[in-house]
Amino acid sequence: MGRRKAADRWLQAHVKDAFVRQSWRTGYRSRAVFKLQEIDDRDRLLRPATTVIELGAAPGGWSQLVAERVGARGGRAVAVDLLPMEPISGVEFILGDVSAPAVQEALVEKVGPQGAGLVLSDMAPSLTGINALDQARVMTLAGLVVDFCERILAPRGTLLIKVFQGEDYRGFLEQLRGAFCNVSIRKPRASRPQSREVYLLGRGYKRGLDGSRQIAGLPS
Repeated sequence: MGRRKAADRWLQAHVKDAFVRQSWRTGYRSRAVFKLQEIDDRDRLLRPATTVIELGAAPGGWSQLVAERVGARGGRAVAVDLLPMEPISGVEFILGDVSAPAVQEALVEKVGPQGAGLVLSDMAPSLTGINALDQARVMTLAGLVVDFCERILAPRGTLLIKVFQGEDYRGFLEQLRGAFCNVSIRKPRASRPQSREVYLLGRGYKRGLDGSRQIAGLPS
């Protein structure tokens, strides 16, 4: 009964949520779109003619915004998720696990030798409710994304990635600072205050697609 009551309370809060209601009014598929919207309004990530890779795309709220702001201006959007996603005009979708070699190879082929200008990751593993285990899974997934950037992110490119504050967070933040010229922390208003999630924004990727240092003045 305790779990049922907790689920009922969550559902009641969800339907009263201002961002949920705004997503219904505007036709976006999830309230999460307003997180990316706020960050992009501030940081201008979704630029014309940019190739964008989105990891953890379903149900497609972020993809809708990417299509509006990039796809309509000469850019390209490629989205990936374990779950099916209803088609979105201007977005190429790959169904599969981003850790799977076949999915990674498909993404590498999509971006080509020039790489992606922007990688977005709103991924999170299935949560168990056991904080230590969930945090470890989140950080492992985040590490996978950063490692994969060596294959798909263009030199001087940008990464926006969701993580949870907790164990290994500080170490991961330092890892990003070693891989990007500038790293910022973003907590958009649509991110629930009680949530430990934050978004880390890395700009000026220091590595080339072959994993070598590419920024002038940096040691090889």
